[in-house]
Amino acid sequence: MRVYYFTQICGDSETENKESKRPLSGHWRSLVHFWALTGILSLIGPRVSSLIVLEFSLRAVSAWTSARLDAGDRGLGLVLIQSHFSLGCSITCTLYFLHQGAPHSSISLFLAAAFSWALAGCCNSLWSHVARLYPLHSTERYCGRCITLLSSGHTLLAFLQRLVVLVFAVAVVASFSTVYDHFLSHKEALKFWTPLTLCYTMLVVYNQEDQQRQMGTDTLLHTVVLRLGSLLVLMLTMGNWSDVLHVLVTFLGEAVCLLFSQDLLQFALMEEEDTNMTKYGQGSSYRKREHPTKTPSKSR
Repeated sequence: MRVYYFTQICGDSETENKESKRPLSGHWRSLVHFWALTGILSLIGPRVSSLIVLEFSLRAVSAWTSARLDAGDRGLGLVLIQSHFSLGCSITCTLYFLHQGAPHSSISLFLAAAFSWALAGCCNSLWSHVARLYPLHSTERYCGRCITLLSSGHTLLAFLQRLVVLVFAVAVVASFSTVYDHFLSHKEALKFWTPLTLCYTMLVVYNQEDQQRQMGTDTLLHTVVLRLGSLLVLMLTMGNWSDVLHVLVTFLGEAVCLLFSQDLLQFALMEEEDTNMTKYGQGSSYRKREHPTKTPSKSR
């Protein structure tokens, strides 16, 4: 997403200079971010992870419905940024579902973490290259990666959205199975979970509508605290003490993801402002690079 937003606003020289300095000292941030998030996700049990996956899926459906009603993709970038921690919970929940009864599940988890670290290293390498050299290479056109981003970089966000939808589609199946086995296996449990689920659904939809009206980092933080606080109350009512502890750990996980995603949130909010200004016939808050058409290059 950093590559996508950087290539979209690369026409703004001030933003280019500001963003090009970050990757020089950003490797240690990626290292801390990855291992901190991996450690936090390893502490959260499958019960709470399943509830977080279902809750975020409900929020995503509400955001997608609002975007369709607005005849655009408004707010989907912000939803994708907010899915960072929930995406980790979905992978954890899916791995738990697939490894049930496996004699060496810890080895599979270690291999999954190693693959994630390799993928994160590739993404960080691409971002470092693009942030330092994309303005030059996109002009001179002698770098394969930068030329590819110049021609098809605007499709990165749509590709990430489809990929996240695929991951959550698999995780929802695993989450339903886990929730049924641990919470809804008895008929009496439905009498308690039905009204609680309806109230929580109404709260999620209300938070989504309020977030659509008021954009900003403070609004996102307020939404995170409110929905996780509601989940904490739900676990105090129907869960056990380990679930309550895991929900408290999720506060730390969401804080880590929001802390390391401040630049993405700023870019997404800038894009939201630009969309609103364009919608009402005003000027743009920042200039997007137009995707060039194929024209013969001038001979020197």
